Amino acid sequence: MAKKLSITLIRSPLACKPAHRRTVRALGLKKIGQTVVHNATDPIRGMAKTIDYLVAVQESK
Repeated sequence: MAKKLSITLIRSPLACKPAHRRTVRALGLKKIGQTVVHNATDPIRGMAKTIDYLVAVQESK
C-alpha cells in the first residue's frame, strides 16, 4: 500500500514569491485550513518541502 501525504495550508501565500503561490495552487490548495491528500512521490515531497513555511505535512499509510 502506498504512503500518503496530508498537506494542510496554514499560512496565506499572498506575500510570498509567485513561484511558491503557483506551487500551492498546483497542490490543489485554495483556502487556509484546507487539507489535500496526495501519494508520497518525490515530486510531491519536493513541492511540499519548497513551501514548508506555508503548509503542515503529515505522512500516513
